Amino acid sequence: MIDVLIAGAGPNGLMLACELALAGLRPVVLERRDTLGGEPRANGLVGQVVRLLDRRGLYTRLSGGNTPPAPQPAFTFGAFPLDLTVLADNPHYVLGVPQAQLQATLAARAAELGVELRHGHDVVDLRQRPDAVEVHLADGTQLTARFLVGADGGRSTVRRLVGIDFPGVTDDRSTSRTATVAVPASFLDPATGGLRVPGYGVVPPFQHTRTPRGLIAWAPFPGRPALLTTTEWPDAPTDDETPMDLAELRASVTRVLGADVPFGPAEGPGLLRRLTGRNTRIAARYRADRVLLLGDAAHVHPAIGGPGLNLGLQDAVNLGWKLAATVLGWAPPGLLDTYETERRPVAERVVMSTQAQSALTGPGDEITGLRQLFAELLRMPEVTGHIAALMSGADTRYPADPADPLAGRHAPDVVVHGAHGPTRLAELTHAARPLLLDSTGAHAETAAGWRDRVDVVTGPLEGTTATALLVRPDCFVAWSAGDAGTLRAALARHFGRPSA
Repeated sequence: MIDVLIAGAGPNGLMLACELALAGLRPVVLERRDTLGGEPRANGLVGQVVRLLDRRGLYTRLSGGNTPPAPQPAFTFGAFPLDLTVLADNPHYVLGVPQAQLQATLAARAAELGVELRHGHDVVDLRQRPDAVEVHLADGTQLTARFLVGADGGRSTVRRLVGIDFPGVTDDRSTSRTATVAVPASFLDPATGGLRVPGYGVVPPFQHTRTPRGLIAWAPFPGRPALLTTTEWPDAPTDDETPMDLAELRASVTRVLGADVPFGPAEGPGLLRRLTGRNTRIAARYRADRVLLLGDAAHVHPAIGGPGLNLGLQDAVNLGWKLAATVLGWAPPGLLDTYETERRPVAERVVMSTQAQSALTGPGDEITGLRQLFAELLRMPEVTGHIAALMSGADTRYPADPADPLAGRHAPDVVVHGAHGPTRLAELTHAARPLLLDSTGAHAETAAGWRDRVDVVTGPLEGTTATALLVRPDCFVAWSAGDAGTLRAALARHFGRPSA
């Protein structure tokens, strides 16, 4: 019997497979396509997920460098520029890699860990038993697994087959157009990298720019074709049956800016995409017995601000260790249910953020007035800090002891000064095992009963005022320095009964 069957080999499904393999399981990933999709989708990673990838040893593979991630000095929210240099503790990270590269990197890592990826396998039916899930494929094959995870996108077949509703709203008022383009050199602003348009001015790079007639975004990615995107709110519905061409996008740019940009096709494979409307939905539940939902199968939202992979990949690492603990038999009661109770509120905040940004970019004089007020608010560093924490996910706190200021939050970037010199937390978490970081060595005896599941690292801690931290596999703090009784309770609550 297969331990865990994952439907969908997108980044979220592959990340989950890696987490399960690190925990000692052998998951199988099913992908309905014959190859991994290489079509342009997300253009980078935004938020705390960049630090998470560093803590799995994947950041340098993706960035091509050998230095840890650093906070981004600027970003955008609702077509407002955010100056993040005003923050004493900037939580916002960005890694500009296309989704296809991320997917290929995760597939390579999964292969290194022994994960089996089966292409050309489409789930068409399933039946749950008390101890397993029977999964029927389009070619007539039947597979049996202890658990099935649907990571098969917003139109999830797994979600439909298991009967989980997908409530929300569809807003069909907007039309977005995106293409990879080549722009004449005379239209490029050497000082900013922006798009210099006669009759309008400069369109800044890598942020949304709102005009009274719509929205435009210019993304001149280094080493790959630039992307140009517009969003409009037409009076009449757009004809989605006719394929989009560059002339359609050029006409849209002219309407939005009130000036023409004479661009042409980019070299190599290009992107031409028209999207009508926006979907905002969260699954009625994330779990139905032995079937769970992950990523877009559990939630969809507007892409503005780029939160999708930040949300989905962190869903995967939250689910991974809990599902592995359940299969391996040491999970405390109810641990797997905390996947939804912890991650649903995060999805709800992402939905709130993307809806607010969509509203701020909309047409109309009343939105212009709202933006004038919002621009005043963003001059306050505390407002910028709040927005940065919201967009990056740094404000996430899972239910925890309210008397413990660090419990339930992202683990800080501590450095342990051990016998062999300083070691970053990111170097200690590649194996995705729970960690007890103990500056004094006083807590090792308390944790002795969990040494088969929890690694103990001793040495002075730099980067935190706590003298000890219990860190979950998903790099959230389960406990920070208290007495032996509170540590024992936290170990049992997260990692089950101590071994004999």
